[in-house]
Amino acid sequence: MFGPQNAQSLVGLLLVIGVCWALSENRRRFPWKLALGAIALQAVLVAALFGLPALRSGLQGAGHVVDGLSASTQAGVAFVFGFLAGTGDQPYPLTNPGGLFVFAFRVLPVILVVCALAALLWHWRILKWITRGFGVVFEKTMGLRGAPALATAATIFMGQVEGPIFIRSYLPTLSRSELFMLITVGMSCVSGSTMVAYATILKGVLPNAAAHVLTASIISAPAGVLLARILVPRDPQAERPQALEPESDKIYDSTVDALIRGASDGLTIVMNVAATLIVFVALVAMVNGLLGLLPPVAGAPLSVERALGVVFAPLAWAMGVPWTDAPTAGSLLGVKLVLTEFTAFIRLGAIPAGDMAERSRVIMTYALCGFANIASVGINLAGYSVLVPERRSEVVGMVWKAMLAGFLATCLTASVVGAMPSGLFGG
Repeated sequence: MFGPQNAQSLVGLLLVIGVCWALSENRRRFPWKLALGAIALQAVLVAALFGLPALRSGLQGAGHVVDGLSASTQAGVAFVFGFLAGTGDQPYPLTNPGGLFVFAFRVLPVILVVCALAALLWHWRILKWITRGFGVVFEKTMGLRGAPALATAATIFMGQVEGPIFIRSYLPTLSRSELFMLITVGMSCVSGSTMVAYATILKGVLPNAAAHVLTASIISAPAGVLLARILVPRDPQAERPQALEPESDKIYDSTVDALIRGASDGLTIVMNVAATLIVFVALVAMVNGLLGLLPPVAGAPLSVERALGVVFAPLAWAMGVPWTDAPTAGSLLGVKLVLTEFTAFIRLGAIPAGDMAERSRVIMTYALCGFANIASVGINLAGYSVLVPERRSEVVGMVWKAMLAGFLATCLTASVVGAMPSGLFGG
């Protein structure tokens, strides 16, 4: 049933769209049809994925896949690192079994395995056809041209910079609105490898975590397209129909070559994730150390997390989070924006089941599931400087706005999910 909590989430939906309209480059060209269509598409996808028995069973199966990937990965990690992997017999008495969950050995190796599998599925053309299918859906339902539609679909599975590679030769000819849209969608979603990592982090505290993470990344793409079109409206004259000939730099010589190169690409991602987490967490710790020199406020020391919780608590409430959970949820939103979504998911997974309502946890899973953070600004600048160097200055001028749009896109997705009946998710 539709109740007060669902109506509360509608406040977040209107707030996000209102903020983007206020910041639009042309407020008179608000895409009404796209707005209605994108939100309806999100709602229909959520209702279908969680409401239809066949699709719901498929989503629940995603949890078993994640468990299987995690167990298989740990076998490889244990072979290389032994007892440090946290499995098998430990050489010392255990006083804190929870301490065996080491991020570097439990989560990062999953990215390696998934990247290798993704390369294999691409070589076997399975992932390629799935990507093209989503591209057709975005083209027909949201009015995108073929090339941006394909890149949008590829971004869901491959990542914020990897997706546009598949239309690399078309990037110089895209309109400004389309280029901004691609950057925004890249920050609105996450890649296939990180989906599995996030599900691994949350599976102990959120039922059917894999299903929620997978759904979050898919349905945030329409939200990213919508908010990008509101902020930088399309130019019909610059977006005339064009024939699309899909391309890809990811061509493998054989199955073994796909596995090896996929693992190599995964190693690059793992090192980037690890390095980014170390640097950003260290910087925030430095700031917290300086803030700790100031007098306590309300009986507790000042910190970046407390400040972010105060700033983003109203937004979390507007998305449908009860006010009792809003400060914690607001802090998670701020951590996602400043420290990356990986850190935010780790902190969400560390919150005991009884300390946050399940509805709040579900909503925050959708709100955090996107690459919109300060680190991604640098990643996009570096990536697009290589992919389309002649438009680098244009990318520099829009990448921060794209980060805001991507951040708000996941909030829009969370609001749509919050507006749906709780019984749909088994709650």
